[in-house]
Amino acid sequence: TMNNSYPLASTTWDMSEIEAIKNVISSGNYSMGKYVKLFEEKFSKVFGSKYSIMVNSGSSANLLAIASLFYRKRNPLKRGDEVIVPAVSWSTTYSPLQQYGLKLKFVDIDLETLNYDLTSLKSAVTNKTKLIVVVNLLGNPNDFKVIKEIILDKNIDIVEDNCESMGAEYELKKTGTIGTIGTFSSFFSHHISTMEGGIICTDDRELYDIILSLRAHGWTRNLDDDNSICNKTKDNFTESFRFILPGYNLRPLEFSGAIGLEQIKKLPEFVKQRKKNHDVFKKLFKNDDRFIIQKEIGSSSWFGFSLILDNNLIKRSDIFKILEKNNIDFRPIVSGNFSKSESLKYYNYEIHGEMKNAEYIDSNGFFIGNHHYDLTEQIKYLHKTLNNLK
Repeated sequence: TMNNSYPLASTTWDMSEIEAIKNVISSGNYSMGKYVKLFEEKFSKVFGSKYSIMVNSGSSANLLAIASLFYRKRNPLKRGDEVIVPAVSWSTTYSPLQQYGLKLKFVDIDLETLNYDLTSLKSAVTNKTKLIVVVNLLGNPNDFKVIKEIILDKNIDIVEDNCESMGAEYELKKTGTIGTIGTFSSFFSHHISTMEGGIICTDDRELYDIILSLRAHGWTRNLDDDNSICNKTKDNFTESFRFILPGYNLRPLEFSGAIGLEQIKKLPEFVKQRKKNHDVFKKLFKNDDRFIIQKEIGSSSWFGFSLILDNNLIKRSDIFKILEKNNIDFRPIVSGNFSKSESLKYYNYEIHGEMKNAEYIDSNGFFIGNHHYDLTEQIKYLHKTLNNLK
């Protein structure tokens, strides 16, 4: 890449992904089949999860993760149940909660980690709380030890939205496998890319079977004979169109599975390089009193690099002008403060305490992309550009 631009995202493909696509074309089978299955098995192995289910996007992964909790036999979620969410995440972290009639309770984030403000989270949990959606933001794990202490004696599930954080680890466990269910995204700009794609991980056999059915029409066809949610008959005619749940069609294409198999081989290298890039970024920005940079918990996979203005030394609008002029891509920190999104008029929600940190990053934060290749030049270019503002 040239020294005079710094894009947000880039392709992680080479000829092996193109070959994988050609293999699918020559097989003539484009809908979900053997490659998707192989990818799911490989994903489970790499992430240490019992079950992995591939879907057509990370948003779909979130939808099915939430849906599955409504259909389990023991302690199912019900409409009106209270779910705690962070004030900053992507829109489709929240949408499934609205679609399933849950009541959201927004909790502020921590200005340094960009994940839950743990004091605020602790005070938000009540006997009504049935679920906490834990979002690992921009690659950074939450402090799961503290979160698990908060919910220790309570019957509260954790759904882990890990769509921005593939390859991150907390206490040697991969994020996305720490909660009851975890979700991942393999969209273009993410750690691995399968065109469109998402993955759900769980160790719970019942939830796995429910998700397999919900992913395709709510039918029984994709379930094993000895599954945990229905008795399959030997009558193929009946079984071929037998519907047991109000499902969707969120199946991935074979292309996505085949590409995923190539991409996942490269994931360790991708993450390693992203960490090296972060070392460069941190060295240049950690003592810069104009900015707060993200504080790592556990081992982040560094989706991007956030910069939050500290102490009004410069105006954000001036920064944006100079970044634009120098071809450096930037974006809001995910949604900014989602608790003031205009879509909330359709939600049942409450705001727990003040959203002061979420509000602060909304008006004072932005993020810059990270990539799977060496960004030393680009990060130095960014640093030099921002120093011209002093």
